[in-house]
Amino acid sequence: MKVLIDTDILLDIALDRAPFFDDSRAVSDWCQSHRASALVAWHTISNLYYLLRGARSDVEARNFIGEILRFVVVAGGGSAEVRHALTLPINDFEDALQVALGLAGHADCIVTRNLRDYRGSPMVSLTPKDFLRRFAER
Repeated sequence: MKVLIDTDILLDIALDRAPFFDDSRAVSDWCQSHRASALVAWHTISNLYYLLRGARSDVEARNFIGEILRFVVVAGGGSAEVRHALTLPINDFEDALQVALGLAGHADCIVTRNLRDYRGSPMVSLTPKDFLRRFAER
């Protein structure tokens, strides 16, 4: 089982966002206990850095990214993945890139709080709560 972790899940953890923190943290815990089973899109890293630097600091943003790199694999891409994203029936292009990179990285699903953003995706989208119900023992 491989999962693509959406940016919002990581931000919930980094920014301790209630009421989402506990479920997002439990997804992160699952990822840490299932090494090489979690992917993040390469552009998630730059988005995380930018948002965390603004909300916290450069040092905290870099530290958080360093921490998640202990248990996630960064799904990279190139022209083929971008072209694929352009063909997906997903309104937000950034979300289409997430899906294209997840598919290229052989992810089985994406864990996100924004299910609506992934309507039309060929990849299953699950909220953290649904993912945990299906795949994790708490």
